Order: sequence, then C-alpha cells, then structure tokens
Amino acid sequence: MADPRADAGPGSACWADREGHRRWLLAEGQRLLDHYARARVPAGFATLGNDGTMVDATAQGIVTTRMVHCYALASLMGVPGAAPLADHGIAALLDGPLRDARHGGWFEDASGPSRKKAYLHAFVALAGATAAMAGRPRGVELRDAATDVIDSHFWIDGEEVLRPSYADDWTDPEAYRGANCCMHGTEACLALADATGDARWLDRALAMARRFGHEIPAAYDGRLPEHFDAEWHLLPDYGADQPTDDTRPYGLTPGHFAEWGGLLLKVEAACKARDRDAPGWLLEDAVSLFDNALRRGWAADGAPGMVYTIGWQDEVSVPNRAYWVQAELANTALMLHRRTGDARFEDVYRLAWDYIAATLIDREAGGWRHEVDAAGRPSGVVYPTREDLYHDFQATVTPLIPVSASLAGGLKSMTARAQAAGAV
Repeated sequence: MADPRADAGPGSACWADREGHRRWLLAEGQRLLDHYARARVPAGFATLGNDGTMVDATAQGIVTTRMVHCYALASLMGVPGAAPLADHGIAALLDGPLRDARHGGWFEDASGPSRKKAYLHAFVALAGATAAMAGRPRGVELRDAATDVIDSHFWIDGEEVLRPSYADDWTDPEAYRGANCCMHGTEACLALADATGDARWLDRALAMARRFGHEIPAAYDGRLPEHFDAEWHLLPDYGADQPTDDTRPYGLTPGHFAEWGGLLLKVEAACKARDRDAPGWLLEDAVSLFDNALRRGWAADGAPGMVYTIGWQDEVSVPNRAYWVQAELANTALMLHRRTGDARFEDVYRLAWDYIAATLIDREAGGWRHEVDAAGRPSGVVYPTREDLYHDFQATVTPLIPVSASLAGGLKSMTARAQAAGAV
C-alpha cells in the first residue's frame, strides 16, 4: 500500500509519526486485505475459520458490508485489486439474496428471511457511504438504498436513536433500546455526513453521541450500560443467560467505552470541519470514557489485555480478550494523543499494539486471532471464527490520517491537500 501521509520525521515521539511504524501498519493492513480476499463467494463474502479456510460458503450480511467498507477504503489508498472486491460486495448487497426484494432491507445471511436489525443496516449505510466516497460505480446507489431504509424504519425522531430490530416484514418492533446498534449507527451517520454533505446525518450522530457518550455515563459513574427497555429503564440483568453473546452480552463492555470515546472525537472533528460549535463535553467525555475503559478493563484480572466484559461491581465477567477491544483501545488512544498531545495516551497506544503483535496477529494462518484467554492462548468462547477484517484493518488505517469524522472522508481530504500541494 502507498503511504497516504507525508513523513513527520523519524525524531517524532509518536509512533504514528514515524516512518518505520507507518510502514509496519501499511504492511499489516496489506496482509489483512490479502488474507480476507479468500472469503469471497458468489453472493458476497462468507466466514473464515481460525485456520484461514472457509467455514461456511453462505454469504453473511455483516461480513459483506464490512468487506465493502474495507476494500473501498483500500481502493482510496491505491491498493491494486481492492476495487473489484468492493464492487463485488456492492453488487451482492444490491442484487443478491442478502437483500429482501419483497419488503426491503437486508437479511443477516443469504439463507433466507431473518429479523431486520439496525446493527446490520448501519453497516450497509457505512459500506455505501465509503463506497460512494471511493468513487465506486454503484456506491451512491447502495448508500441511498440504505439511507431510505434507515429513514423509513429505524430512526426514531422523538428519541433520536435507532430502533434495534423488526420482523422481516417490518412488524413486531423490538421493545428494547441498545448502545451497540447506535454506536455503529453513529459511525455510519458520520460517514454519511461526509459522503452527502447533508447536515442531518451529523445532527443524528451528535444526538446519539450525547445520549450514549455523555448523558448515560454521567448517570452511571462513568460506566456505559448498554441495555434498556423501550422507556429507557436500565435492564441490569439483560443477557445474564448469554454472557458471552457477541453483540449484547451481560454487564458492561469496556471496549465499547473506548470505542464511544473515539466516536466523540470524530463527532467533534466533524463539527469543526463544518464550522459548527463542538460541545465541550465531546472531548471531556472522550477522555473520561477512555480512562474508565482502561481502569476497569485493562488487566482487570492481573493479566495483560483488556477483558471482554465486567459486572456491575467492576468484577470480571468474561475474561477473554477480544481482538476488536484491543484494536479500538489503540485507535482511541492514538486519537486522544493527536487531539491533546498528552503522552500518556501515546503510552497506551504502544501498549495496545505491543499486545496485539504478541498475542493476536496470526503469522501462520493469517488474519488476527479473534479471541484469546487471559494467558494469551487461542480461544473461541465469544468468537469461534474469524469473520472479517473491519476492526483490525481500521486499526492500521486510523494512525495514518488526522482525526476525522470518517476514515474515507479523512483519506479523501488528505489526498486532496496533497494534490493541491503538488505531492500527488
């Protein structure tokens, strides 16, 4: 991959400003892109196992959307072969069995009808926004199809959040409110703001960030509960029977504290880029959420790495270390260092990447181990397979650009500046 940044010089204290570190990130990103290309199937992209071979050739909705997003990003970075893979996923989402031709929206996989989930549709919107910004031929078509569904079904005007799910025919709206779908909904809205210039997407991102990144943590001692009923009453026992669920586990997820912290910085960057007032709480709460993630989740059982979940007394619930948790910790640490200049965030950035390199990067089978136990041994309690490269690839791209509302928008802006300066 071509390095999309001008070198800040080998004397910089920050790893992300050192040519050697950026070259390492680019090489690791390329390795991930090469590895996951083998997940292509006729109807989209399927799931790979821990040995790097395909587990099931059934196209998966989440996997396909994330692949489109990542390969479209790679096409923006000038990676040969990335654009055709992005285009394959776009066509699958628009024309294949993942899309519901009868009722509209998208299914969880290509095997047939399933509940329509905001979590999945947020990623369809992210894929469409990124593909549109990357100039893929049908990117705008996918972006607009996704936003039509979000506007028609998922966005709740009075509450300014996403409704989590419906039956496949848009009946039976779920009487639940959750942080996870809104977290990725915020990410999608920021990308849509960059892709369309429409201020309503930034308005929506700011509204969800205010609720989940500001108001809820303020009410719960810096913690971020994720499960509420339709009237916004906390459901403290939600998921107690499924503590290792991969999207709605019991208790608290410190990795999401960090991930929301990063989103607050992206919302702030989006406001500033549009000459809008950025509330002061965006930075303040980003730091608080990050600090709470680190204090409550990192080495919570005495071993390195951030645990998957904790309970209401900060006790470890699921000690296993998930790949995305460490990646999002690195991303937010880097963005906080860029935003504040505070060296303590750079220290955590290095800590997270050292852990990733030592325990998660699989140099034999390819990709990253999606989960290890406290001792760093491969595990499959939460993630028995390796679905896609979304979190890991983004972790290799985030340090290469300034703090931006979206990765695609940041890459495009940086390229435009370089062209204006005659560097490209």
